[in-house]
Amino acid sequence: MVRAQDGDQLAYARLLKAVVPVIRALVRRQIHQDDALVEDVVQEVLLAVHRVRQTYDPGRPFLPWLAAIASARAIDALRARGRRQCWEVIDEDAVLAHPDESASGGLEQLAVAQQVDSMLSRLPARQRRMVELVHLGEMSLVEAASTSSMSLSAVKSVLHRALTTLRRNGNADHE
Repeated sequence: MVRAQDGDQLAYARLLKAVVPVIRALVRRQIHQDDALVEDVVQEVLLAVHRVRQTYDPGRPFLPWLAAIASARAIDALRARGRRQCWEVIDEDAVLAHPDESASGGLEQLAVAQQVDSMLSRLPARQRRMVELVHLGEMSLVEAASTSSMSLSAVKSVLHRALTTLRRNGNADHE
C-alpha cells in the first residue's frame, strides 16, 4: 500500500488483486446467504479503498484499516437492503389489481404521437417543417427562419397556413 500511495501502479494492481479474497471474507462475516449483495459490497469496498487510499497511515497495520472500510460498507448495504425491504410488497394479487399506469400512459403517448404524425403528413412539406421546428422543436420564429433560410415574414405566413389547414382538417375529422 505504501508503494501504491507513492504512485507505483503495478504495486497498486497487485494489492487490489490480493485483497479481494480478504475483503470477500470480511464482508461474508456480516452478510450471510446473499452472494449478490456480498459481491456488490466487495466492489464498493474496492472503490472506497481507491477513493481514500491516501488516508492509510504506513505506520499502522493495513488489515485493520481495510477491515474498517469493509465493515462500514457492509453495514451501509444491510441498512439500504432493510430500507428497501420495508417498502417491497410481494403480493401478486395487489400487483394485478393495480396495473402499472405508466405503461398505459406510454400507449396513450404513442397514440397521440401517431395522431400528430398523421395530421402533419397531410400538410405540404414546407408547412410540416415549420410546425415541426416551431411547435414540436420549440424554436423561436427567428430561429426557424434562420434554420430554413426563409424570411421571418415567410415563416409566419407558412406557419399560419399550416395551422389553418390543421384546424380545418381536425374539425373535419370530428364531424
